[in-house]
Amino acid sequence: MPLGILDVSGYVPRQVVGNSDISSRAGVDKGWIESRTGILERRYAPDRVATSDLAVQAAEPLVRDKSVRQRMGAVIVATATPDQPQPATASFVQAGLQLPPLPAFDVNAVCSGFLYAIAAAEGVLAAQPAAAYALVIGADKFSSIMDPNDPRTVSLFGDGAGAALLGQVPEGYGIRGKALVADGATADFVRVEGGGTRAPLDPEAISAGDQLFRMDGRAVKEWALQFVPKVVDEALLQAGESIDDMDRVIFHQGNANLVQSLAAKIGIPPEKVALTAPFWGNTAAASIPLTLSHENELRGIRRGEKILLASVGGGMTAAAVVLTWF
Repeated sequence: MPLGILDVSGYVPRQVVGNSDISSRAGVDKGWIESRTGILERRYAPDRVATSDLAVQAAEPLVRDKSVRQRMGAVIVATATPDQPQPATASFVQAGLQLPPLPAFDVNAVCSGFLYAIAAAEGVLAAQPAAAYALVIGADKFSSIMDPNDPRTVSLFGDGAGAALLGQVPEGYGIRGKALVADGATADFVRVEGGGTRAPLDPEAISAGDQLFRMDGRAVKEWALQFVPKVVDEALLQAGESIDDMDRVIFHQGNANLVQSLAAKIGIPPEKVALTAPFWGNTAAASIPLTLSHENELRGIRRGEKILLASVGGGMTAAAVVLTWF
């Protein structure tokens, strides 16, 4: 039987950070932020809260059922802001959810991580005949790596987590097409340079801000407009569907303007495109599951709806999943 998304849930911190706050910190007009990004506010988690804490908050509603917990086959966390270099953030999430011993690991494809994790979950469950479910979580705390003096990045990102419970669904439903791509030649478009084996964080590196997030926004947009349509076409072809068949489309919420540009490039009517970037900003790997959860709460997703999920992320990476909701 095919694998599908059985339920979704999301979590964002309480603290709202508006454009006036960003404006005063970064020395840029708040009107510039809104016109360039379409973002009005975002959420920041407190300093003491880790990425795994966000992930646990998002996932907890999905694992309250004892039978789900007993037949859970994997916990996969997509994140580019892990709790610590090792072990995997998924280990802390597993402990926080009080799940029994099972495969738990992280995926880092930056903002495409959630869709990469869905693809990984299919393989993990296929290797465990007794397992019925996989928990796939996108969680990021980008506020912890922002340069407050860089308006091009600090205006975009917020914190949050989204989770999906995957399991078997009847034929004709579930995941019907998927496509992933990475282009390492463009890895410098989105980066945190310090903190790994290539560039350890010594006092000089910290002074230079090498532990902070950097992005070439113009290059990212150009790459996205080239490669996201390609993975969308491939996933649709696998599913035997056309873009006109899709009832609902959820892009990674890089910013509102990017979402609208991708929709126009692919030829998707605005009314089919979900938009959460204006009030949550770019929540990185959490963006797609958070938006999917919000859509389900706002205007419940009906059985049989055809949904396209598509993302762009650092690496550079792009991914698309076509599914029929069950």
